[in-house]
Amino acid sequence: MQALDNVVVLDLTHHIAGPYATKLMADFGADVIKIERPGGDIARTLGPFKDNTPDPERCGLFFYLNTNKRSAVLNLKAAAGRDALAALARRADIVIESFSPGTLERLGVGWQWLQQVNPKAPLISVTNFGQTGPYRDYKASDLVLYGFAGEMYSMGETDREPVKMAGTAALFESGSAIVVALMGALFAAKRHGIAQHVDISLAETHAGGVDRRHATTIAYQFSGRKTIRVASQASGMPTGIYPCADGYVDFTNATLYPDRVDDMLQHPDWNQDPRYADPVQRMNPVLVEEWNSHFLVWCLERTKREIWAEARRARILCGPLFTVEDMFEDEHFRGRGFWTSASHPALGEVTFPGRPFIMGRDGWEFRRPAPLLGQHTAEVLREAGLAGPAIETVIREGGAA
Repeated sequence: MQALDNVVVLDLTHHIAGPYATKLMADFGADVIKIERPGGDIARTLGPFKDNTPDPERCGLFFYLNTNKRSAVLNLKAAAGRDALAALARRADIVIESFSPGTLERLGVGWQWLQQVNPKAPLISVTNFGQTGPYRDYKASDLVLYGFAGEMYSMGETDREPVKMAGTAALFESGSAIVVALMGALFAAKRHGIAQHVDISLAETHAGGVDRRHATTIAYQFSGRKTIRVASQASGMPTGIYPCADGYVDFTNATLYPDRVDDMLQHPDWNQDPRYADPVQRMNPVLVEEWNSHFLVWCLERTKREIWAEARRARILCGPLFTVEDMFEDEHFRGRGFWTSASHPALGEVTFPGRPFIMGRDGWEFRRPAPLLGQHTAEVLREAGLAGPAIETVIREGGAA
């Protein structure tokens, strides 16, 4: 048994944010039927690829985002594809899509259509800037979204351009917000019989997110105060990122606890200067630079794990900046059973991140690897009641570009 057993999700999302949200549901037991357009989800083309050879069936990103799902290819521009979608929608508990605003309506399979086909199923629509408003038709990317609605303006060196979070982290953050909306809509439908159309803006998931943005926008609205971009490296006593013997460590607000820092350092003579304990003096950039010149020596003589251990002992918020290899070999992740292995027909044996947390029961479970393109088209259409000739037509039309 899993928490979402017997929940059927009809998933028309693509790229990263939507598929990550439905992946979380699939990994906790939902039957997620992934509807791919002819040619497949664009995520299949993004890589990384096994052996660095582009291949839509050997894409690491797609594999991770689509574990435990089944893939069906439908050409929604064709009548047979729309009829097949209707058959699948009739048995779905919830439907989610991430087309541009108005696309489903133009295809004749929008919210009004779904209410006629399955009045009990909510529809979750994910777009860059929402279904309405002045930005609804604007294009977006991870960079645009984080710059427009995230905390990018306060990240980076003071005298340089702002920087974004690495890779596609912002889209994964959006996916985490989307799955909350999915579960809320599912709960309302199951408990109260309310099927609703939920409009999710990726930009709004950042504007209202936990990454400082909502607090800073409220502060500006009421006081006009703007957050200043402060250098993230060695900006406190200590605060920021510092090099060490085998990489880097990050200290957060340790400068607020000089007694704990002194304990972590084992009370060296150089740190006994009374100026270093004076709250006003500790804000002096010249003094900070002087203090850091000593602290850097201490860091460079130690590994990140050694510094991390001393910081924990002294009750200081600090963390090593792990490489991917560090994370893969980390004893804590391995001890918690974080890594999972699977066999995939195109990728072979794959080790990938598994359960995000441990539940007492009904939790995360790996049931099947990410599907090949259209691997389950015939299977899910038979379950939906379609007969052989109709299925053959859908498959034939779905194979067309």
